[in-house]
This record gives sequence, C-alpha cells and structure tokens, in this order.
Amino acid sequence: MLIITRCFVIAATIGLISCSDSNNNTVDESTNSSLNTQVRAAAASSTSPLTGDPTGNRFIPSIETPLSQLGMKLFFSRSLSGEKDVACASCHHPKLMGGDALSLSIGTEAEDINLLGPGRAQSISGTNYDGLPTVPRNAPTTFNIAIWDKFLFLDGRVEALFDIDGVATGEISTPDSGTGNPDPLVAINTSLDAVLARFPVTSNEEMRGFSFEAGQSNENVRQHLTLRLQGAPGYESELAVNNWLDEFRSVFNKPTGTAAELITYDNISLAMSSYQRSQWFVSNPWNDFLKGDDTAISDDAKQGALLFLTPIENGGAGCSACHSGDRFSNEGFASTAAPQVGRGKGDTLEDFGRFNITSMESDRYKFRIPSLLNVAETGPWTHSGAYTDLTAMVKHYSNIENAVTTYDVTQLDFVQDQATVIASTQGALDGILAARVAALNDPSITALQDAQLTDNSIDQIVAFLKTLTDPCIKDPDCINQWVPDTLDSDPDAMRLSAKDNLGNPLN
Repeated sequence: MLIITRCFVIAATIGLISCSDSNNNTVDESTNSSLNTQVRAAAASSTSPLTGDPTGNRFIPSIETPLSQLGMKLFFSRSLSGEKDVACASCHHPKLMGGDALSLSIGTEAEDINLLGPGRAQSISGTNYDGLPTVPRNAPTTFNIAIWDKFLFLDGRVEALFDIDGVATGEISTPDSGTGNPDPLVAINTSLDAVLARFPVTSNEEMRGFSFEAGQSNENVRQHLTLRLQGAPGYESELAVNNWLDEFRSVFNKPTGTAAELITYDNISLAMSSYQRSQWFVSNPWNDFLKGDDTAISDDAKQGALLFLTPIENGGAGCSACHSGDRFSNEGFASTAAPQVGRGKGDTLEDFGRFNITSMESDRYKFRIPSLLNVAETGPWTHSGAYTDLTAMVKHYSNIENAVTTYDVTQLDFVQDQATVIASTQGALDGILAARVAALNDPSITALQDAQLTDNSIDQIVAFLKTLTDPCIKDPDCINQWVPDTLDSDPDAMRLSAKDNLGNPLN
C-alpha cells in the first residue's frame, strides 16, 4: 500500500529524521545516533548555546538554611497583607507549581481565604466585585526566580540598571523611583528577587486590600507592616501572637537585638529572597540529554527540540529566537497577541504591558518573555493566563490571527464572552499584522511570523517542552521541603492553612 508522507521544510534544510504520514504517524527515517547528533549540534550552534547548565555563577541558597526557613515562614504568613487575609503563598504555592493554577488570581477579599487554586473566588461583598478575578494578570511561578538578571514582573517594572557600555551599575529602578531612576531605598547590588517582596504588599488587589493605609504611599504600607511584625508601640494588638523577634534574633545571630534593629523590611525581603532563590528546579531530562544521556528524552522530544531551535525561515518553529539559552528566555519583551482575558490592567479591558511602564509606543502590548523551564507544569500560560492547555498555547503561534478570532472562552474558570476577549486583543493583533506589512517593504523590520506548524510538529514541540520539567516539583516528598509542616514554628499563628477545592490540605 502506498503511504503518502508530508515532510517539513526543515527536513531538507537540516535533515530532520522523520516525516509524518497521512495519518500523522511518525515515520522513522534514520538512526537514533544521527538524531542525537543533530539535536546536540543545533543546541551548540544556537545564538545562545545550550550547555545543560543554567546555573552559571548564580548563588542558590539551600532551603535548609536558617534564612530560607525564616523566609518560608514569612511567605506563608497572612500578617504581611493589609487585612491579614492573604499570604504570598496564596498566589505562589509550591504545590501549585509556584503559582496558583488559575488563569487570573484572586488575592485580597477571597470568599474562602484558605482555598487555593480552582474554586477560589472573590467574595460577592468584595470591593469592585464584578464576577471577574481581582488580579488583572496571571501569577508567574516563583520557581527559578533567580534566573532573572534584568527585569522582574511581566512588564519589567523592577529593572536592573546598566551604563552606556552595558555594565550593570548595581542600581535598580522600581515603581517607586520611576523607570530608569535608581530607587534610593534599594541598596546597591541588591539582587532583583530581594526587591520583589516590596511590591505585592502594596497592590490593593494582591495583598494590601482597599482600606489598609488608604491613600498612603507604598513606603507607608511597608512601614506599617514592619511595625506590625515588630509589635511596636501602638501596633501591639495587630497580632494576638507575636514571636517574630525570637525568629529574627536566631536567624541573624543577635540574641539581644531589638525588634527595631532586626525586623526591618530589608531583612524581611532578604529572608523571602533566600526562600524563593532556593526554589531552583533545573535538573531535567533535557539537560541530562545535553550532557550525554541519549535515552533521557524520546525521539519525538528530540524532533521537537530541532523544530524549537531552528529559525522559521529554515523550516523550524523559531522558538529559540526569544526563548534562548539554558534559561529559555532572552529577557526581552514581545507582543504575541495572547488573548486578553479578565478585567485588564488600566482604564480599559486591554493591557498595554511594558508600555504602561515606559510610555514608548514600541512597547505597547509587550510582555516579558518567560522562561520555559518547568513550563509544562506552570500553566495557565500567557500574561493573562488565557491558555489552560499547553498544546493550545503552542498552536497559538502557528496562526496567531486565527487563534485570537476563534479563542475558546470555555477554558476559563470565570465567565467572559468571546466577543469581549477578541475586542480586547484586537489592538495587539493589529500591531502584529501592521508590523508584517511593514516588514514586506523594509527588510530591517522584523515581525512575529506564524510558524505554520502541523499538528504533528506541535505535538513534538510539546514533547520537548515536557522534558524541561524538574522531577522534584511533581514529587510530594521533594517539594514538601518548601512548605511549612506542623513541626515548624508559627511565629504569629497567622500561617495560611492552604487547601484545595476538595478540602485536601496543601500544607
């Protein structure tokens, strides 16, 4: 029987070892040895060569260090939220892959403050209740947060500063100081992730609430929270139990230190930074393959890696143009016209992304390019959490216009009509389409191209992406190290008693 095969252009370009027949079944056309050689060669010759080691010279603390343990207790305490109804872990729980498994988060004013993940909802008596999630953007995973050297947050509003020669100055700009301006409250050479804890607590929707320090500055919020943990005069009644001073004295090895000396917001941030940096999950099958284990990943995953690493003009998917190097991100910003769902960030249902920070028209609708480490487990995906299925997420790049205009709203865990989503995404889509037209007339202009992927090639890319998962994050015995247990002290009796929608405990 004659079998008609459909081969990718990439097969002629780099010798991809398989095609797919009319039924999309893989047809092996060379030896595994040849495929292994091709994949490793593509990885080594990439613009940012892949070595299998994303750590580099980064300092990664152990979760067992006293500072990380203190950070974990702070991370799980509701005392760092204005109304004491939410903890950092409410939206970034290790057992929910460093996020909350929701497209868009419910921060403050949750109906059940201990329920995390699917089923978490805003109280109908909550401020600005409209049935939509309170937080306008997806909660990115805290896993591997130490990989970020230049920007934090999806719009890059916390930014490491560089001089005209591209050398880091050690200064950081934040929303408090304004883009490009060093924040005087952030010490020189502070790590980006040590700055992270300064801002979720100042967001009304995330942790601050709508009445706590209303009308006051971000620094007023941090100062109030600090005085609460200190048990300072006038703030003693805010925590019925307060043993934080004992914790800080022990960790900082200052047995006679005062609360004012030890419980500072800088030290709070430092401890939470140590905890989050310890969430370093990069020991995955893909890295094992690069280091010589031919059997670490499947042939489909290897073919997906070739597609991932090969430019579109050469017949590949071109993913590594943005998701480059061992960190799988170039730390740039891009507009991909990801469906805009939820309430948007600003005065409209749209979200202008990086433009909100820089006011540069070229940054409109752009968001930080995420790392793909552990990506198969850290959905929903995109800045708005629009995609709840990884295959659908990859397919978006095969035909962006069609993906937007046919977006399936039933995948969301809240109600929003399709017409609203399309209208809210149209500006971003129009920008991409206009850039493509401009690129036809000016070769110096680059535009996001559709990869024109077949269903078979999409499945292969997904198979590859799954190899970027560190087994620890799926192993309860392993990931439990980052979750407080009953033997850990609870300094303020405000620890989040996390549970899922079936009532199963997450702590």
